[in-house]
Amino acid sequence: MTEPRTALEAAGAHTTLVSPVHGEIHGVQHDQELQDSFEVDLPLVQANPEDFDALLLPGGALNADSMRMVPEVQEFIRRMQGAGKPMAVICHAPWELVSAGAIEGRTLTSYYTLQDDIRNAGGTWLDREVVRDRNLVTSRQPGDIPAFNREMLALFAEHYSHATEPRAA
Repeated sequence: MTEPRTALEAAGAHTTLVSPVHGEIHGVQHDQELQDSFEVDLPLVQANPEDFDALLLPGGALNADSMRMVPEVQEFIRRMQGAGKPMAVICHAPWELVSAGAIEGRTLTSYYTLQDDIRNAGGTWLDREVVRDRNLVTSRQPGDIPAFNREMLALFAEHYSHATEPRAA
């Protein structure tokens, strides 16, 4: 989450950390090691997809596996997808797209262990550092973040070149 969010802010975007958890969330390195803490800017129950120009879904197996089962997360993704808003999704976060029913007919990449889930949901999985498909950019893993950030920024800029200060959730 941190490097893509920093890249967005450096490009002039206003980012809002939205979470079903109120207060503070903690980053986790792999599956155990707690990292930095982050203040939640807006609780998910108060977030309206219409108020955002784009969506960044960070990776992490534990995060994505937990978030994919939250009905409000699924609905938020469906509404962003339905509006054709750009979405940047990395690592295990495509699980959230699978659970939201937003994969069918799409071409994307992810962490390699998700390829069967993506195919079973009607998507095409490619083993590439970054894949763009219409309003969606996806990437496999932390090592691909430079390519992911480049394509995320390009996608967001193409969709919102008219906006002076786009907002990303």
